[in-house]
Amino acid sequence: MSTHSHWMQNLPTHNPLNKDLIADAVVVGAGIAGLSTAYQLVKAGLSVVVLERDQIGSGETPRSSAQVTASLDFLYQELVTIHGREATRLIYQSHTAAIAEMERMVQTEQLDCDFRRVSGHLVPAPGDDATVQKEASVHRGLGFDTRLSTPPAWVKGFAESLEYPQQGQVDPLQYLLGLAKAIEKHGGLIYGSSPVLSYTGDHVVTEQGHTVHANHVVITTNAVVSEHGKYSFRLTPYRTYMVSLKLTEQIEPVLFYDTSDPYFYVRPDGDMLLVGGADHRTGEPADPKERWQTIESWARAHFPVGERLEQWSGQVFNSADGIAFLGKTGDIYVITGDTGNGLTHATIGSMIIRDQVLGQENPWIEVYRPDRFPRGNYRAWIKDAGRSIGHVFDWFKKSAEVQNLQPGQGCIVRQGLSKCAVHRDEKGELHAVGAMCTHLGCEVSWNGAEHTWDCPCHGSRFASDGTVLTGPARAPLAKLEHPEKLELK
Repeated sequence: MSTHSHWMQNLPTHNPLNKDLIADAVVVGAGIAGLSTAYQLVKAGLSVVVLERDQIGSGETPRSSAQVTASLDFLYQELVTIHGREATRLIYQSHTAAIAEMERMVQTEQLDCDFRRVSGHLVPAPGDDATVQKEASVHRGLGFDTRLSTPPAWVKGFAESLEYPQQGQVDPLQYLLGLAKAIEKHGGLIYGSSPVLSYTGDHVVTEQGHTVHANHVVITTNAVVSEHGKYSFRLTPYRTYMVSLKLTEQIEPVLFYDTSDPYFYVRPDGDMLLVGGADHRTGEPADPKERWQTIESWARAHFPVGERLEQWSGQVFNSADGIAFLGKTGDIYVITGDTGNGLTHATIGSMIIRDQVLGQENPWIEVYRPDRFPRGNYRAWIKDAGRSIGHVFDWFKKSAEVQNLQPGQGCIVRQGLSKCAVHRDEKGELHAVGAMCTHLGCEVSWNGAEHTWDCPCHGSRFASDGTVLTGPARAPLAKLEHPEKLELK
């Protein structure tokens, strides 16, 4: 089954860096986080260089639902327990401010990205009305501007919902393209095909051997690399699935999220409804067809939809305390741990980093402090870390047999004391790479949805030929010759 994100499109390419440069700031990564930060800094009058391993929009941005919302992966009743009341107020305030900041940037730069304000509804899963009522009570106690309401008439099967007013939605790639143009208009430089080999607090070196010297180094690569495992054990990688369905009647643009675990999330785009959910930990067994069918069946029970048009999956990195790691840590700045809210967390991070670079006060700095250990939710954090460590022992699992592989399938096979990651392409030919993730040595597994090798420990992902797609791994899987000659024992 092929996958295609609703937002996928061809974007302009940027040439690689071919010389050494000096700038006030260098930003590594040209996704939402990187370009949002670069924009904030060039608008503040700094000279900025952006370095991207591939090209703009080549990461997780086009795989997003592109909801712009203060409704988070963790309910606020959970966040109060973890962070306390005052910090939780700041969390809500920061996400609300991020929506407004994105709107301001769109208007100021006249970005053609279909940004619009919409309401969002937290709806109860079957039999879970009490959770929504409790959430509404927590919101009232914290002074939020949400309210209990009845979902629109064209939605079926939902009881009273918690309405978030003035949320947003956007075309994420058009937003990225607009930001890139605005950055270059204001004097910033963007380089594609410029993977970074190393960095410190005052310079970055690319794999081509060129150096950018800067007073400020910002790492926005989703999974932070070269931090000696600092974030690998603080973040848990998850795959999330989405489908687009043809609407059978006209509806108003409204966002939805329910209280299931994992939860479903919904947004319209023209005559289509984008619906996501069915998350699971990256690299752990899952049938993608079942995941997409679960989402589609749930959508059909509640919304006026017809045929399925597209299906795809994406990756998020979740923190144990429900919010991202944003700002200065040591001598660098980072944005990581989007926890299902990449657009708003990226925008918050860009504003925090801007203010830190300029020496200005920002009320959110301490809340999102990137060198913190997860607050208050230690049991979940330890459990996730233990689950990662447990995958180190996958090496001892029984291997599969190549002869049983069907076209489009992959498996792990043993050859002597080593293991190989083998897949059969659609033409029936076998391909093999090393099965050990080049990050910390865990065994990868086959992702049948995207035809990739995924690491269950820390979320590194590799193309079927072993090329790195997602960090924290930096080196490719070793390519093995003559897979048809593998001896299975």
